[in-house]
Amino acid sequence: MSATPFYQRIANDIRERIRSGELKPGDKLPSTSELCAQHGVSTQVIRSVMLILRAEGLVEGHQGRGVYVRDPQATE
Repeated sequence: MSATPFYQRIANDIRERIRSGELKPGDKLPSTSELCAQHGVSTQVIRSVMLILRAEGLVEGHQGRGVYVRDPQATE
């Protein structure tokens, strides 16, 4: 078993999918419950993943609508 925590492995997976172009700006990420089921982890783990990706500027959340891949050219 890997010594890398689940949240880091999941964040790395999503980050790589964004960087490779598999997930493009404006694409909606799966819901928290879908990500929990896909990765077999708790909602807290997925919340940690989203905090990391938001802090890196890779995704942005919209209340009630979901989390989307952020356009790297967009300014805040």
